[in-house]
Amino acid sequence: MRALTEEEVRAAFVNAAPEELRVVELPHDFVLTDWDHLDFLAWRDPRTRGRGYILTEADGEPAAIVLRAAEGQSRARSAMCNLCHTMQPGDQVSLFTARKAGDAGEHGDTVGTYICADMSCHETVRLAAPLAPSEIRASVDRKIDGTKRRTEDFVARVLDTAEVPR
Repeated sequence: MRALTEEEVRAAFVNAAPEELRVVELPHDFVLTDWDHLDFLAWRDPRTRGRGYILTEADGEPAAIVLRAAEGQSRARSAMCNLCHTMQPGDQVSLFTARKAGDAGEHGDTVGTYICADMSCHETVRLAAPLAPSEIRASVDRKIDGTKRRTEDFVARVLDTAEVPR
Protein backbone atom coordinates (compact mmCIF):
# COMPACT_ATOMS: atom_id res chain seq x y z
CA MET A 1 0.00 0.00 0.00
CA ARG A 2 1.07 3.56 -0.47
CA ALA A 3 1.65 5.68 2.62
CA LEU A 4 -1.42 7.57 3.81
CA THR A 5 -1.89 10.45 6.20
CA GLU A 6 -4.49 10.45 8.96
CA GLU A 7 -6.66 12.79 6.86
CA GLU A 8 -6.42 10.46 3.84
CA VAL A 9 -7.42 7.49 5.97
CA ARG A 10 -10.44 9.33 7.38
CA ALA A 11 -11.46 10.42 3.86
CA ALA A 12 -11.24 6.79 2.65
CA PHE A 13 -14.14 5.52 4.79
CA VAL A 14 -16.95 4.46 2.48
CA ASN A 15 -19.60 3.31 4.96
CA ALA A 16 -19.16 5.66 7.90
CA ALA A 17 -21.70 8.24 8.98
CA PRO A 18 -20.28 11.67 9.90
CA GLU A 19 -20.73 10.96 13.62
CA GLU A 20 -18.81 7.68 13.23
CA LEU A 21 -15.95 9.45 11.48
CA ARG A 22 -15.57 11.80 14.42
CA VAL A 23 -14.91 8.90 16.80
CA VAL A 24 -12.62 6.80 14.57
CA GLU A 25 -9.50 6.09 16.58
CA LEU A 26 -6.47 5.19 14.48
CA PRO A 27 -4.03 2.57 15.79
CA HIS A 28 -1.78 3.98 18.53
CA ASP A 29 1.28 3.20 16.37
CA PHE A 30 -0.18 4.67 13.16
CA VAL A 31 2.74 7.06 12.62
CA LEU A 32 5.10 4.05 12.67
CA THR A 33 3.14 2.08 10.05
CA ASP A 34 5.43 0.36 7.53
CA TRP A 35 3.26 0.96 4.46
CA ASP A 36 5.70 -0.77 2.08
CA HIS A 37 4.96 -4.13 3.72
CA LEU A 38 1.19 -3.81 4.13
CA ASP A 39 -1.39 -5.47 1.94
CA PHE A 40 -4.15 -3.93 4.07
CA LEU A 41 -4.48 -2.39 7.52
CA ALA A 42 -7.00 -3.78 10.02
CA TRP A 43 -7.40 -2.74 13.64
CA ARG A 44 -9.80 -2.71 16.57
CA ASP A 45 -10.84 0.64 17.96
CA PRO A 46 -9.06 0.98 21.31
CA ARG A 47 -11.80 3.23 22.74
CA THR A 48 -15.00 1.78 21.31
CA ARG A 49 -15.72 -1.81 22.27
CA GLY A 50 -16.91 -3.90 19.38
CA ARG A 51 -15.74 -1.62 16.58
CA GLY A 52 -13.05 -2.42 14.03
CA TYR A 53 -11.76 -1.03 10.76
CA ILE A 54 -10.23 -2.32 7.55
CA LEU A 55 -8.28 -0.14 5.13
CA THR A 56 -7.30 -1.51 1.72
CA GLU A 57 -7.36 -0.42 -1.90
CA ALA A 58 -10.29 -0.63 -4.30
CA ASP A 59 -9.64 0.26 -7.93
CA GLY A 60 -6.28 1.76 -6.95
CA GLU A 61 -7.77 4.11 -4.35
CA PRO A 62 -7.80 3.71 -0.57
CA ALA A 63 -11.06 2.33 0.80
CA ALA A 64 -11.82 1.90 4.50
CA ILE A 65 -14.81 0.35 6.22
CA VAL A 66 -16.25 0.43 9.72
CA LEU A 67 -17.03 -2.98 11.23
CA ARG A 68 -19.05 -4.04 14.26
CA ALA A 69 -18.19 -7.22 16.16
CA ALA A 70 -21.06 -9.38 17.29
CA GLU A 71 -21.63 -9.42 21.03
CA GLY A 72 -21.26 -12.58 23.05
CA GLN A 73 -18.93 -15.54 22.92
CA SER A 74 -18.91 -18.35 20.42
CA ARG A 75 -19.65 -21.79 21.78
CA ALA A 76 -17.60 -23.39 19.03
CA ARG A 77 -14.39 -25.04 20.11
CA SER A 78 -12.62 -23.75 17.03
CA ALA A 79 -13.47 -21.50 14.13
CA MET A 80 -11.88 -20.31 10.92
CA CYS A 81 -11.27 -16.70 9.96
CA ASN A 82 -12.75 -16.06 6.52
CA LEU A 83 -9.98 -13.59 5.63
CA CYS A 84 -6.75 -15.40 6.56
CA HIS A 85 -8.23 -18.93 6.61
CA THR A 86 -6.57 -19.63 9.96
CA MET A 87 -8.16 -21.99 12.46
CA GLN A 88 -8.40 -20.37 15.89
CA PRO A 89 -10.02 -21.23 19.21
CA GLY A 90 -13.70 -20.27 18.94
CA ASP A 91 -13.38 -17.24 21.20
CA GLN A 92 -10.65 -15.76 18.97
CA VAL A 93 -12.87 -15.44 15.89
CA SER A 94 -15.80 -13.01 15.79
CA LEU A 95 -18.59 -12.25 13.39
CA PHE A 96 -18.02 -8.74 12.05
CA THR A 97 -20.67 -6.87 10.10
CA ALA A 98 -20.35 -3.75 7.99
CA ARG A 99 -23.07 -1.43 6.76
CA LYS A 100 -23.03 -1.29 2.97
CA ALA A 101 -21.94 1.92 1.31
CA GLY A 102 -24.39 4.32 -0.31
CA ASP A 103 -28.15 3.96 -0.48
CA ALA A 104 -28.11 0.28 0.43
CA GLY A 105 -26.39 1.06 3.74
CA GLU A 106 -28.77 3.91 4.45
CA HIS A 107 -31.60 1.39 4.10
CA GLY A 108 -29.93 -0.95 6.61
CA ASP A 109 -28.22 -3.46 4.30
CA THR A 110 -25.16 -5.09 5.82
CA VAL A 111 -22.62 -7.77 5.00
CA GLY A 112 -20.74 -9.89 7.48
CA THR A 113 -17.94 -12.40 7.82
CA TYR A 114 -15.94 -14.17 10.49
CA ILE A 115 -12.60 -12.46 11.21
CA CYS A 116 -9.85 -12.98 13.80
CA ALA A 117 -11.17 -11.14 16.87
CA ASP A 118 -7.97 -9.09 17.21
CA MET A 119 -7.98 -8.39 13.44
CA SER A 120 -4.36 -9.54 13.14
CA CYS A 121 -4.86 -11.50 9.91
CA HIS A 122 -2.08 -9.60 8.13
CA GLU A 123 0.45 -10.75 10.75
CA THR A 124 -1.04 -14.22 11.31
CA VAL A 125 -0.39 -15.41 7.76
CA ARG A 126 3.19 -14.17 8.00
CA LEU A 127 4.11 -15.99 11.19
CA ALA A 128 7.24 -18.01 10.68
CA ALA A 129 5.71 -21.38 11.37
CA PRO A 130 7.95 -24.28 10.46
CA LEU A 131 7.18 -25.66 7.04
CA ALA A 132 5.83 -29.19 6.86
CA PRO A 133 8.09 -31.66 5.01
CA SER A 134 5.95 -31.41 1.88
CA GLU A 135 5.31 -27.65 2.17
CA ILE A 136 7.23 -25.09 0.15
CA ARG A 137 7.66 -21.36 0.70
CA ALA A 138 5.25 -20.65 -2.16
CA SER A 139 2.39 -22.02 -0.04
CA VAL A 140 3.00 -19.24 2.53
CA ASP A 141 3.04 -16.68 -0.29
CA ARG A 142 -0.29 -18.08 -1.52
CA LYS A 143 -1.73 -17.62 2.00
CA ILE A 144 -0.63 -13.98 1.98
CA ASP A 145 -2.04 -13.38 -1.52
CA GLY A 146 -5.29 -15.15 -0.62
CA THR A 147 -5.75 -13.08 2.53
CA LYS A 148 -5.22 -9.87 0.57
CA ARG A 149 -7.68 -10.97 -2.14
CA ARG A 150 -10.36 -12.05 0.35
CA THR A 151 -10.01 -8.77 2.27
CA GLU A 152 -10.39 -6.76 -0.95
CA ASP A 153 -13.39 -8.92 -1.93
CA PHE A 154 -15.07 -8.25 1.43
CA VAL A 155 -14.54 -4.50 1.05
CA ALA A 156 -15.91 -4.78 -2.50
CA ARG A 157 -19.06 -6.41 -1.06
CA VAL A 158 -19.45 -3.39 1.23
CA LEU A 159 -18.98 -1.12 -1.78
CA ASP A 160 -21.39 -3.40 -3.69
CA THR A 161 -18.87 -3.82 -6.50
CA ALA A 162 -18.12 -7.50 -5.88
CA GLU A 163 -18.29 -9.76 -8.90
CA VAL A 164 -20.85 -12.53 -8.86
CA PRO A 165 -19.12 -15.85 -7.97
CA ARG A 166 -18.96 -18.33 -10.80
